[in-house]
Amino acid sequence: MLESILNQVSRWAIPALFFIFLFLGSIRRVPVYEAFIQGASEGFQTAVRIIPYLVAMFVAIKVFRASGAMGLLAQILAPVLELLGAPAEVLPLALMRPLSGSSALGIATELIKTYGPDSLIGRLASVMQGSTDTTFFVLTIYFGSAGIKRYRHAIFLGLLADLTGLLTSLFICNRLFG
Repeated sequence: MLESILNQVSRWAIPALFFIFLFLGSIRRVPVYEAFIQGASEGFQTAVRIIPYLVAMFVAIKVFRASGAMGLLAQILAPVLELLGAPAEVLPLALMRPLSGSSALGIATELIKTYGPDSLIGRLASVMQGSTDTTFFVLTIYFGSAGIKRYRHAIFLGLLADLTGLLTSLFICNRLFG
């Protein structure tokens, strides 16, 4: 019963919101179509403005992976994660997650395919995906679109949040599934 209700709510949520916005806009006498076009135009200009930042980030990620630096860093950090109870197999995911969501998702998918969704590694990969963020991608998009040039402290705090998410994921997964 509850599942059926949730399916119907999820099916109709977006169309309902669309019509609610149109209804509220017409009540407030907002020219809805013109406002939409203006917002889309501003969004397009923002997208064009952040393209150089995105290209630089994607090139840096590709160089990081192709040069073998990620593998070397994984080898260096493996003993530390072993002390924390982390399987070495999740280290590439932990390193890639702050850089690229799509790369991290690919790594997590491979871990789940290889070790299974109910394995410690599969569960840890899933929890890490939900507990950490793509710090550099977020900074590139938001800071690049706003024109912010000085973001040293934001990088530090973003990476600290990612480390906290990683350690929390390890703790929870080892306690619940280890």
